[in-house]
Amino acid sequence: MQNRRKKRIGSLIFITMFLLNSIAGISQDTTVKLGLLKYGGGGDWYANPTSLPNLAKFCNESLNFSIDEEPVTVEVGSRDIFNVPFVHITGHGNVLFSEQEAANLRKYLLAGGFLHIDDNYGLDPFIRREMRKVFPDTDFVEIPPDHPVFLSPYAFSGGLPKIHEHDNMRPQAFGLFWEGRMICFYSYESDLGDGWEDPAVHNDSEQTRLKALRMGANLLHFVFTK
Repeated sequence: MQNRRKKRIGSLIFITMFLLNSIAGISQDTTVKLGLLKYGGGGDWYANPTSLPNLAKFCNESLNFSIDEEPVTVEVGSRDIFNVPFVHITGHGNVLFSEQEAANLRKYLLAGGFLHIDDNYGLDPFIRREMRKVFPDTDFVEIPPDHPVFLSPYAFSGGLPKIHEHDNMRPQAFGLFWEGRMICFYSYESDLGDGWEDPAVHNDSEQTRLKALRMGANLLHFVFTK
């Protein structure tokens, strides 16, 4: 029992140090990859193929980050998730995590990883259900406009910006927190990922796309510097 406990502790220390080294690479010459989460259940996890590449390019050009513009697809239950400090999940429909996948995602987040959930319309009831498997005793809380994620490097005095209209509801940002650290940011009724896509995909104005990209840059800046 003692040996198994030592191995688990040693594994978590290794994972945490790996993630910290990856995050530190953002301000150095090391290129960091972003992760796109592939999940089961039938939902379209692949919905916005140009969003993460465009966000990475924007951050590299605007904030002098060093992010690989080709994200890596990682499965929820795979060890590969521990190779990236930031994972993005999107889609319109059903999401399903097995017990093993939920445990793996929990381990990743507690070890220092970060999850961005972006509702592409229709994701909400499914992702809330599945995240309760990951953190059964931790609920999403709304993030106020004065939270640091909305203040730097770009100021969003009203909080999460509205990018696409769905049900004429206000955009809301929710977070999961563990021991004071935000480990998950959930953008709801905003559709940031659509705003990150190539201009021809949704015909968004430059102003709308810029708002979305700047909010995404704030999120990555928060994750990589806090």
